[in-house]
Amino acid sequence: MTEREDTRVAVYLDFDNIVISRYDQVNGRNSFQRDKTKGLEVDRLSRATVDVGAIIDFASSFGTLVLTRAYADWSADVNAGYRGQLVSRAVDLVQLFPAAAYGKNGADIRLAVDAVEDMFRLPDLTHVVIVAGDSDYIALAQRCKRLGRYVVGIGVAGSSSRSLAAACDDFVIYDALPGVPVFEPTPAPVKAEADGEGAVEGEPEPEPKKRAPRRRATRPQAVEEEPEAPDPQADATGLLRRALLIGLEKDDVEWLHNSAVKAQMKRMDPSFSEKSLGFRSFSDFLRSRSDVVVLDESSTTRMVKLRNES
Repeated sequence: MTEREDTRVAVYLDFDNIVISRYDQVNGRNSFQRDKTKGLEVDRLSRATVDVGAIIDFASSFGTLVLTRAYADWSADVNAGYRGQLVSRAVDLVQLFPAAAYGKNGADIRLAVDAVEDMFRLPDLTHVVIVAGDSDYIALAQRCKRLGRYVVGIGVAGSSSRSLAAACDDFVIYDALPGVPVFEPTPAPVKAEADGEGAVEGEPEPEPKKRAPRRRATRPQAVEEEPEAPDPQADATGLLRRALLIGLEKDDVEWLHNSAVKAQMKRMDPSFSEKSLGFRSFSDFLRSRSDVVVLDESSTTRMVKLRNES
C-alpha cells in the first residue's frame, strides 16, 4: 500500500460475480445455479450475504475514492436487496440485462470498457480496484498496469483465478478483509450407523431392487480425479523461502528486513496475506516458520534470514 496522500482510487465491482461466488463458497460448489432453477431460499441467501461496506472501506485505505461503480442486473431479487446500502455509499449502479440465450449479463466487457475510458478521462487516477475473481479481467489488469495504475484485486476464495491475482499489484481474498467474519464450512452430516444386519436403525427397510436387464459388456471408462487443492500454508512457506533466496542473491546479505521480505513475497504472489492464513501480523507468520527462518527481534527493526539446513 502506498503512503502518498494524493492517491485517487476508482473501484469497479462485478456484483453478480462476487455475489454468486460468495453463495457458492458458503452453500457449496455450483449451488447458485442449481438453487436458482428451483428458487433461492432466503436463509441460504442470508448466510452468503456480501459485506459491501467492508469492500468499500478497504478500497478507501488506498486513497480518495473518486468513483465507485457496481455492475449487475439490479432487477434480480438477489441483487435488489443490496441497492439501498450501495446507494448510501455513493456507488453508481450500472444496470445490465442478461442475454436471453445464455443468461450472462456481459459485466466484464462493460466494466473493462468503462475502466479504460476512465483512465484516459481521469489522468490523475492512481489506483484501480477490481472486485471480481474472473480470469476475464486479466487483460484489464494488465492494461491498467501498463497505463501506470496500481491495480488491486478482490475476490472470493475458491472462485478467484490465480492468473488474475498474478496480473494485479495486490490481490486480497474477501474473507481476509477487515470486519469480514472468517468463513468456516459446515461439516458434512454423519451417516447413521447400520445395525448388524446392514439396515440403518430407525429407517424403513429398502424395497428389494428389481433385477436390471442384462446388458452387453462395455469397456470401463476412466474416472477423472479432481486435482488436489494446494495447501496454502505450504505454498506460503515456499514463497517465503524463495523471497529470502532472492534477497540473498540480489543484495548479498544474510539478514533482510522483514518488511522487504514481505514486499518481495507480494511482488511474486499478490494474493499473499498473512491474515488470510490466520496470523495477526507478518512477524507472527515468520515465528510460525521457525524451522525455516530465524527472526531477530532484538531491536525495533526486525531482521530475518534463512535457517541453515545442514
